[in-house]
Amino acid sequence: MLHTPSGGAGDGAAATDTGLMSIGTVLNVLREEFPEVTISKIRFLESEGLIEPQRTPSGYRKFSAGDVERLGHVLRMQRDHYLPLKVIREHLEAMERGEAVPLPVLVRPRDGEAGQEPVLEAPAVARIGRAQLLAAAGIGERELAEWESYGLLTPVEDGVYDAEAVTVAELITELGRFGIEPRHLRVMKAAADREAGLVDQLVAPLRRHRNPQTRAHAEARTKELAALTVKLHTALVQTALGVRLP
Repeated sequence: MLHTPSGGAGDGAAATDTGLMSIGTVLNVLREEFPEVTISKIRFLESEGLIEPQRTPSGYRKFSAGDVERLGHVLRMQRDHYLPLKVIREHLEAMERGEAVPLPVLVRPRDGEAGQEPVLEAPAVARIGRAQLLAAAGIGERELAEWESYGLLTPVEDGVYDAEAVTVAELITELGRFGIEPRHLRVMKAAADREAGLVDQLVAPLRRHRNPQTRAHAEARTKELAALTVKLHTALVQTALGVRLP
């Protein structure tokens, strides 16, 4: 449950006398539940029409408590249900119209498959355009072209990227502030590709199975293995550096 702060002064620090909040305050509120959320992510969700914060005469965004709650719903549906933004937007719009619309997470057995249990539907992968990626990540064409040359970002098709590219771009930018250049990150990309290849190799037999229910389970197994490999990678880096991340 999200709780909005009260009192305080100063842009980016707390709610104003009108109860509206700056984007910095919204970020602090959301990070209680979503520690990985960033200002770029909030701006991206705004650009996708998920929220419409008010604007001051100077152009600063001001968010209401309803805006923050809506952001929480969006982030929760992404995190817990892996839904693409288009589906989330349609779901929220239906709710605002007073319609009781369930989340699209189940698919029923096909004809001739009686007796089988409903299975999880593999959600569509969210996509963003090149211009959206540049705006959300706050970078220019030159930076994006350089990152692509090192394989750090790759379009899934001409001018279209996986929405996770925004997160990758933000992290590359953050590391750059410490003097880590894109060319230094090739070793990380190579390691990630090898880890992904291992997971894909393990899940491939499930994806090729004749039983549609077994094929559907491949998505859940992929996510489970991906989470375990990320945890192991983090633990190994911590051990190697002798540090403990919060």
